[in-house]
Amino acid sequence: MTLLWASFVWGAAFGVAARLGRFCLLRGLRQHLGLDGGEPPSSEPPYSAPALQAFALALAVALLASQGLQLLGVVDLGQALVVRTQFSFAGVLIGGAIFGLGMVLANACGARSLVLLAGGNLRSLVTVVFLGLGAQASSTGVLAPLRQWFQGLAPSVLQHATLPQHLMANQWSALAVYALTAIVPAAILAAYALYRPALRRSPAQWLAALVIGALVAVGWWISASVGADPFDPARLTSLSFIAPIAESLLYIQVAVGRDFGAASAMVAGVVSGACLTALITRTARWEGFDSPAQLARSALGGWLMGFGGLLAAGCSIGQGLTGITTLAWATLPAVAGIVLGAWLALRLGAIRAGSARHLTAG
Repeated sequence: MTLLWASFVWGAAFGVAARLGRFCLLRGLRQHLGLDGGEPPSSEPPYSAPALQAFALALAVALLASQGLQLLGVVDLGQALVVRTQFSFAGVLIGGAIFGLGMVLANACGARSLVLLAGGNLRSLVTVVFLGLGAQASSTGVLAPLRQWFQGLAPSVLQHATLPQHLMANQWSALAVYALTAIVPAAILAAYALYRPALRRSPAQWLAALVIGALVAVGWWISASVGADPFDPARLTSLSFIAPIAESLLYIQVAVGRDFGAASAMVAGVVSGACLTALITRTARWEGFDSPAQLARSALGGWLMGFGGLLAAGCSIGQGLTGITTLAWATLPAVAGIVLGAWLALRLGAIRAGSARHLTAG
């Protein structure tokens, strides 16, 4: 199987699982705050949040499987694209926060937008287009100087880019590193995911979480093994959506003279898999905007996700799920920024909505 076909099938598997399981970090955060139908076990949060539990379960599987491949010598996660010894903690944190804000404004991340678009959601089309524009403008366009300025904020230089590299340099055995950095955190994540009954009562969500977690490891294997050139090894990649969406949109516009890459094949696979699933489950339907303000939020949210995701070197999937499996130090501020930015935006939105209801009632 060629790299393009492997990437397409891999992306299609993600599209199917994400559509069936409604896999989404933002949805989980909304449920955790009681903003998305979460049924409170008491009068106080945390509310029932099966989507967040599903994300934790996917992360547990992804961490075990990815670090397992590292332990067996199948892949070298130290060569992953998100792993860096030099980065700006502040810049990455800010980038993550900007992405989190954009995700809330658009009501979906890049991956979720692709999945919704495949089912006929035209709001997601606007989000995806503006996400690609924002990412491209941040890479080589008008926003590139601003991105570079953020990346130059107090850059840090590390001797070891990942936690396993640090432990191995201090004479830890590979098995001990795997136990500490993969088995223990995966057990904690799985306990959180399965302790409350909400996820256990939703087979579609926990099965999708298991599949998506495994697909992260499959992605590392594909980029390391399928079509790899031993004389010119490429940096490893797995599930991530900011740069791939931007590359796919650019290919659509200027295909002449450009190669159709593995990242674009993955995006095409996600859309195809999600579309087929929507048709089979009869959940496909055309959806549009209720107001111009909603259109503006989708466009602005996509643009912010494009800029913030490029600055943070990943999205809620690319860093929040895939990047964490490398245990790279640079991933920590990115994930913290995404969660913090989304949480603050959700809380602010809830406060504004509550104030509006109060004024109306008054």
